[in-house]
Amino acid sequence: MASAHFPKFVLRRRTFFRELRKVMGTSKLINSSAAFLFEVQEANSPLVVQELQIGGTSIARRVFAAAIALAALFPHGARAAESLKEIRMDWATYNPVSLILKQKGMLEKEFAHDGIRIVWVQSAGSNKALEFLNAGAIDFGSTAGSAALVARINGNPIKSIYVFSRPEWTALVTTKDSKIASVADLKGKRVAVTRGTDPHIFLVRALLDAGLSEKDITPVLLQHADGKTALIRGDVDAWAGLDPMMAQAEIEDGARLFFRKADANTWGILNVREQFLKDYPQATQRVLAAYEEARKYALANADELTKSLVIATKLPDVVADRQLKERTELTHSRIGAPQRQSMLAAGLALQQAGVIDAKADVKAALDALIDDSVPLPAN
Repeated sequence: MASAHFPKFVLRRRTFFRELRKVMGTSKLINSSAAFLFEVQEANSPLVVQELQIGGTSIARRVFAAAIALAALFPHGARAAESLKEIRMDWATYNPVSLILKQKGMLEKEFAHDGIRIVWVQSAGSNKALEFLNAGAIDFGSTAGSAALVARINGNPIKSIYVFSRPEWTALVTTKDSKIASVADLKGKRVAVTRGTDPHIFLVRALLDAGLSEKDITPVLLQHADGKTALIRGDVDAWAGLDPMMAQAEIEDGARLFFRKADANTWGILNVREQFLKDYPQATQRVLAAYEEARKYALANADELTKSLVIATKLPDVVADRQLKERTELTHSRIGAPQRQSMLAAGLALQQAGVIDAKADVKAALDALIDDSVPLPAN
């Protein structure tokens, strides 16, 4: 049902139309299937009611009033987004910029005059951040780029909009006395891993390059901190590690990083719920501006960044320094060709390994995931 000028569509809902009854000037209860014919003039423009049909009868009078009633009947669909009251952010020890952002109260200051509350939720891994985003528990979440891509392919409605770090935050780890020296030695071994995270993807790719698959090992599914504990306790033979727990295992327990590949670590990416970005583009832009302020502050104040991680984790300075000063780079912010190439390579490798469906269009999913249109402050 397209007009000569604008696309049209029909929206149906069966309900008691008490408000509609008022504007129609009738006392008769309407409990029927109603069809509204709309015109959409352009993106983000109000819906224009062209025709109202109830029980197959066309009702053309008082169309404007009917549109007002419709707005009340569809509070979460056809009307403009409600006023923003709070922004739900995640923070994570694998995202050092988020620690500065939170501890300095930068977002609280940015939105104070708007009366918008900032709510903070800790993400223990990319998998948790993605779960929170999918459930609407947070609006912005920190993940590895590869984890965000897999989530998008699996239907998680998110957009990747910012780079918070270029880390080498994962490697394959074993104990100091272990005889494991290469990826090939993992055959038949128990390996702790957190599914849906960069360490998991790193492990799958390492196995693939060694001519193995997850079927050749016994994955022990644990959250990152529990994986580290299981390794040190001897419950598993190896662990797909993540900083800062990995740095702690090295320094305090003598754990060995027996397989490292910096290029196979995908970028630290900030994601936003797609609906939030659509409803609140200006607020999203202000969040990224605050992130940029925090990133630049972290670069200029390395010791304070270390202190922020120590406060968040209660780990010694030497552990924080291992993660931040040896394995974390904070000089990037925009998602560009390097990030796209890294994420695409990870996605194609996972598809080859059977983690991603062979029929999935990884490149198209990546294009749908990344939104680099949100402007950042000029340097």
